[in-house]
Amino acid sequence: MNKDTVYAQPQARVEAFTFDGQVADVFENMINRSVPGYPLMLDMIGLLAEQYAQPHSNCYDLGCSLGASTLKIRQHSPATCHVIGVDNSSAMVERCRTNVARDHSQASIEIREESMQTTEISNASVVVLNYTLQFIKDEQRTSLLKHIASNMLPGGALILAEKIRFVDPQMQQNMTELHHNFKRYHGYSDLEIAQKRAALENVLIPNTESEHLDRLAEAGFSSAQMTLRCLNFAAFLAIK
Repeated sequence: MNKDTVYAQPQARVEAFTFDGQVADVFENMINRSVPGYPLMLDMIGLLAEQYAQPHSNCYDLGCSLGASTLKIRQHSPATCHVIGVDNSSAMVERCRTNVARDHSQASIEIREESMQTTEISNASVVVLNYTLQFIKDEQRTSLLKHIASNMLPGGALILAEKIRFVDPQMQQNMTELHHNFKRYHGYSDLEIAQKRAALENVLIPNTESEHLDRLAEAGFSSAQMTLRCLNFAAFLAIK
C-alpha cells in the first residue's frame, strides 16, 4: 500500500480535488487514514449484500474506485449474480480491473469506465454508493436516486455511505475538529489537512441526515434509515 503524500508539500495554488493517477496510486492508504470507520463500512457492505443480493440479479457499485466494495459485494452475493462496478476515472478503473482479476469468486463481474449518472441500471437487487454521491452536484442527486430506485427489484437494497453535516453549528464544529484529530492520529500534518480541505471545497458537498432520508423517500424507496455513523461519516440503508 503506497503512502498518501499528495498534500505533504506546500502548494502555491491548491487545485480542486480529482481522482487522477496520483490519487489512485495512494487511494487505499488515503481513505483508510481519512474516513473514520471505513474498514467497518466495507464489512457492512458484505453483510448487507449477503442478505439482500437476489439470485439472477445485478448488483452495482457506483463509484467503485479500486474495487474494495465491489469485491465485498461479489464475495457475498449468490453465484448467479452479476456484479457491475462503475467509475469515471480511467486511473481508478485500470487499477480496479487489476484488483478484480486477482479475485476468483463465482459471481460474474464487469468494470465499466463511465459516469454513474449515465450508466444503465436494470434488474438490480443491491446498489452501493460508497462515499460517492457526495461528489455529484447537489441538485442532480435526487434524479440519480430516482433512476436507481425505478430499476431495482422489490426488496432490493441501496447502501449509501456519505460524509454528513450537522444543523447545529456547535456540533458541526465539534465533529470537524474530531475528524481533523482522527487524521492527525493517522499521521497527517496540519498542512496536509488544510490543503486537502481546500482541495475538496466545492467538490465534496455533504448533506444532513434528514436531507438524505427525505431524498431517499422522494426517490421512491419504501424505507430508509441510518445504519452506521462514525463522527461525521454515516451509512444509510434504503429498501425498495
